[in-house]
Amino acid sequence: MASYCLTVTRLRLALGTGARRFHVSAVFSAKAKVAMSRFEPSSSVNYEKLHENINVVRRRLNRPLTLSEKIVYGHLDDPAGQEIDRGRTYLRLNPDRVAMQDATAQMAMLQFISSGLPKVAVPSTIHCDHLIEAQIGGAQDLQRAKEVNQEVYNFLATAAAKYGVGFWKPGSGIIHQIILENYAYPGVMLIGTDSHTPNGGGLGAICIGVGGADAVDVMAGIPWELKCPKVIGVRLTGSLSGWTSPKDVILKVAGILTVKGGTGAIVEYHGPGVDSISCTGMATICNMGAEIGATTSIFPYNHRMRTYLEKTGREEIASVAEKFKEDLVPDKGCEYDQTIEINLSELKPHINGPFTPDLAHPVSEIGAIAKKNGWPLDVKVGLIGSCTNSSYEDMGRAASLAKQALDKGLKCKAQFTVTPGSEQIRATIERDGYAKVLSDVGGVVLANACGPCIGQWDRKDVKKGEKNTIVTSFNRNFTARNDANPATHAFVTSPEIVTALALAGTLNFNPETDYLTAPNGEKFKLNPPTGDELPSRDFDPGQDTYQHPPAESGSVKVDVNPSSNRLQLLEPFDKWHGKDLEDMRILIKVKGKCTTDHISAAGPWLKFRGHLDNISNNLLIGAVNIENDAVNKVKNQLTGEYGGVPDVARYYKANTVNWVVVGDENYGEGSSREHAALEPRHLGGRAIIVKSFARIHETNLKKQGLLPLTFADPLDYDKIRPDDKISITGLKSFAPGKPLTAVIKHSDGSQESISLNHTFNETQIEWFKAGSALNRMKELQ
Repeated sequence: MASYCLTVTRLRLALGTGARRFHVSAVFSAKAKVAMSRFEPSSSVNYEKLHENINVVRRRLNRPLTLSEKIVYGHLDDPAGQEIDRGRTYLRLNPDRVAMQDATAQMAMLQFISSGLPKVAVPSTIHCDHLIEAQIGGAQDLQRAKEVNQEVYNFLATAAAKYGVGFWKPGSGIIHQIILENYAYPGVMLIGTDSHTPNGGGLGAICIGVGGADAVDVMAGIPWELKCPKVIGVRLTGSLSGWTSPKDVILKVAGILTVKGGTGAIVEYHGPGVDSISCTGMATICNMGAEIGATTSIFPYNHRMRTYLEKTGREEIASVAEKFKEDLVPDKGCEYDQTIEINLSELKPHINGPFTPDLAHPVSEIGAIAKKNGWPLDVKVGLIGSCTNSSYEDMGRAASLAKQALDKGLKCKAQFTVTPGSEQIRATIERDGYAKVLSDVGGVVLANACGPCIGQWDRKDVKKGEKNTIVTSFNRNFTARNDANPATHAFVTSPEIVTALALAGTLNFNPETDYLTAPNGEKFKLNPPTGDELPSRDFDPGQDTYQHPPAESGSVKVDVNPSSNRLQLLEPFDKWHGKDLEDMRILIKVKGKCTTDHISAAGPWLKFRGHLDNISNNLLIGAVNIENDAVNKVKNQLTGEYGGVPDVARYYKANTVNWVVVGDENYGEGSSREHAALEPRHLGGRAIIVKSFARIHETNLKKQGLLPLTFADPLDYDKIRPDDKISITGLKSFAPGKPLTAVIKHSDGSQESISLNHTFNETQIEWFKAGSALNRMKELQ
């Protein structure tokens, strides 16, 4: 079969809409050895256009450009006129495509339906990976998910067909692995409704996690706004070897930068050490960049990426990328806002946690540290896979350790689970024997889905509140995230270290120096893990799980049952009334870390992601109330009684009382879930006042017509009491760069005023006035 090139005209037919601005082309190769229907065309910026835009900006700025600047500025809507100032100005960009996972796609598609537009303007896909709960094993769990979530899957499949969106069915795999295998490539700009979208940076792409409303803008053909990112350079020297893995690079970086150190910046890896890392290893590093708050992360184009593109059936893209290689690497002499240097030859295996992904420890020291802090030493469960570490190489290296143990007659002392990242990975590791080895050592192969990483885990071995330790190759380990048990101490590390610790059954084990004991009493030490970067044979694609949107979709019906408890059509939020916001109650003053998991929990609540009113019943139920150090217990200032946070919010709304939330540092870190912004807006919230925000959450709040505000003086957080009333003044002259004022009225009759900063630009102020970005979009139609 000859290679196929899908031209602009044919792409318009396939998508039912014209490709916007950039000439869009896509290439296929027979080498992928899969049905053509499996793939929606891999949209590609015209490299000539990218090159032209880069040169326009380089001449204007008159300086060398970083790689991330090249790709970001290469997608500017107006490269000749756009004001560019890293960390200050807002850029208007034209991303090439959109990807949505099923939990966030529900609300994104509901918003797109509300927009009234007939088709998406850029290639877009939906990926069913979040709604499959790990219970028994892959096949059984997948079948159960299809039955339990039939209504949601049908909605997403029909909405995708109706509006020109590709649909990856449940069982396809995790969104980020599917993107890497099919849609990411050097120079592309992709936005995804999941915070770990930056995974695609391992293939030289600018892939950014956003909320659903941002996705709707891009699908509607509207230029997408992003504050011009700063650029943090991480220079890698030396080379990886032995027990050290790509995961250790980002675990080390997280320890250096902390969970908010990358906020507002792109992390750009460069230097001679890059070539010692596989393409999927680079993706691992970029994926977990979300845990330091980075806008995204990226690696420069190299031979590892070319090989991966060729192995995944995209030889033609690799060939064109080679011709434009100078646009896919940083300019010599480019300057970074901050530089970190890591010698890979000296880097040791790391393990981070518990309860936060930036608490970094060398594996050699974790046993002693755990003893000192009273953390449980016994490892109850080891879990490998997830979107961060589920590549063929990851599975092969883990299997190499399992094989050594099996050869000595040893199996895992801890429970052990394996999550393939995609159907292609599952089929290939099954064909090549890795899956059998991992099963034989005690592993349970789960469905190709997110599973325990996002709390989709029906865990039975410990009771809620029981103190225990798990080790995972996941990316995030917030309190109760994986199993809804706040006493679970979750540590993140590489698949290799997870496998070793599962074999040993304890944190107090350093595989570089310590010995395991075989059933016959023989002491033996594990040899360092080994594994092929890519399969020697081509990937086995497995089952065809892709639904391409039909060319004609007029007869496709998208039904939402008014009595459904899973799906609910959206009603527009109310517009700003044109006055200052007076005498608002404080719903909760949050103490300490407040992630999107605290604001809008996942796990069992995922089933309500398409029903705004129902999912709003989890609003801030995980946040700690500073008044009483309790969760989900706040005082209703109208009745004097205590109740759950959502219940009190609903009471205030029913009595036409506006309210605010007061929070601490890096409020809203973690997931891109816009429900954490939709819920407070739906239940009557007007402003979120904190010391600092995580990037995605701040944008999501703006999109829904809320006011995300920060204390000009962080110490003013201490001035606010839970029973205060707050008025926000200065809204009639609301303008970029101009602070607002909060008048705090205390219950003793005294009052004081404090200054509140914001990052709104003119366009975003129009969102606030209209009541939401979606409302504003409709006004402009």
